[in-house]
Amino acid sequence: MPQHYGDESTRRRGALFHRRQGAAQPQATASSCRTRYVIDGRLRPTPENVSVAEALHFAEAAPDRMALALFPAPTPQDVDELAVAWDLHPLLVEDLLHAGQRPKLERYGDVLFMVVRSARYDDAAEDVDFSEFHVLVRPQAIAVLCQDKRWIDGTGENSMANDPADIADRGGRTLLDDEHLLSLGPEAVAYRLLDAIVDGYTPVLRGLSIDKEQIERQVFSGDAAVTERIYRLSQEVIDLQHATSSMADVLVALRQGFGRYEVPEPLQAYLQDVEDHLAHASTRVSELRDALSQILSVNSTLVAQRQNEDMKKISGWAAILFAPTLIGAIYGMNFDTMPELHWTLGYPLALGAMAALALGLYIVFKAKKWM
Repeated sequence: MPQHYGDESTRRRGALFHRRQGAAQPQATASSCRTRYVIDGRLRPTPENVSVAEALHFAEAAPDRMALALFPAPTPQDVDELAVAWDLHPLLVEDLLHAGQRPKLERYGDVLFMVVRSARYDDAAEDVDFSEFHVLVRPQAIAVLCQDKRWIDGTGENSMANDPADIADRGGRTLLDDEHLLSLGPEAVAYRLLDAIVDGYTPVLRGLSIDKEQIERQVFSGDAAVTERIYRLSQEVIDLQHATSSMADVLVALRQGFGRYEVPEPLQAYLQDVEDHLAHASTRVSELRDALSQILSVNSTLVAQRQNEDMKKISGWAAILFAPTLIGAIYGMNFDTMPELHWTLGYPLALGAMAALALGLYIVFKAKKWM
């Protein structure tokens, strides 16, 4: 049975990778797998179109070898090939076929399975894009599946597919550029991936912080559209907080397995450094969320204050208009015994009283700064 170290999936997007049953079988497509060989911590030339099984056989042929299988756009056929070559547990295969999961860590026999999410800030849309990665680690081999068909830097499937070598180089610059760590095994590649994802949170936080500063200026300038912007930014911060907190659970689960799975000391120290960076990012996310909450409170206070000022003006003008209306209403009742109706000066006196009352009330309200 698998050993569970993280939260189970809370969302499924099975429709994206659902296998069709019956006569209508999906057409076979070319594998998106890009394989890299490592011998004694150094990259070695990799044959073209090497299969997952061939890569695993190469890695297991000697203790100083390792194979990295990178799937920039995994398909059900890719998952099937990986499942057969690695003899994966059916539950693990099910997870690989369905993206949209929370970060977690599980072990199925000698296979370590991680779900992690990277973040990238889109300044034009003021939005945070998350990319999901499924990482499988076994002795002398590692597989990385880009479930959202994007790399950590946001490079899309179409751009990566134009040049297969660029995919490997892109992954190599992130994962395979430290010979000392690579000599420690595939766990080192997984840790490098976690480090790259955690480091990617920093520019996201920088972009969100700039948006927060802009919102603060909008709040005090009286911009009516700022409230919606506060809510949208708060949602982005909450999503990022969920990603960082779930990633923290994954790192804790990895640390708890140090003794049981005999993780080398250098990798333990490396993971501790990743945890420190993540803790810093989590602290900044919490500070951003608290700051946005305070900004929303201040904005609500300022809106209420402006509404109060508007109500004062409306009430003042209503009172000014009420006085002439009252006089006009009294003399519009048309009673027979109203001596003022027969005065020669009755009409100008009524108009004068209306003007005097209106002017007097205006002066009073102006003095009280209601106008």
